[in-house]
Amino acid sequence: MKLYLDNCCFNRPFDEQTNIRVRLETEAKLRIQEEIRSGKYDLVWSYILDYENGKNPFRERKEQTATWIAYSVIDVPEDAEVLRIAQLLNQRGMKKLDSLHIACAIVGEADYFLTTDDGILKKATRVDGIKVVDPIDFVKEAFA
Repeated sequence: MKLYLDNCCFNRPFDEQTNIRVRLETEAKLRIQEEIRSGKYDLVWSYILDYENGKNPFRERKEQTATWIAYSVIDVPEDAEVLRIAQLLNQRGMKKLDSLHIACAIVGEADYFLTTDDGILKKATRVDGIKVVDPIDFVKEAFA
């Protein structure tokens, strides 16, 4: 099974952990990462992950996230197909960067798009065959 984690998902462990939702999403995301490391799940990476992570002003977050490309089975580059899909998603009301992330997940043939972004979660539950969920819901489904 292929998973695409967006930048907010990768950054969740660095957020303030006093909120129960944030703490649970962090624990779920860390469990998912363990499963990726062990080979149970395949990670899809993309140029837009690199781009957005490169803009992160926090060195530790940026460096930790960047190490995950080593676990990816595919690194989706920017190409005409990604841009075409992103434009269609953008026309459906998705933000530009969110559209690019989801388009990369589609081109990378991910089964799940994992995010902690409420805007994405409210607008998309399934996009072109990819299930869009937060890490908690993924863990509840995958480990049920």
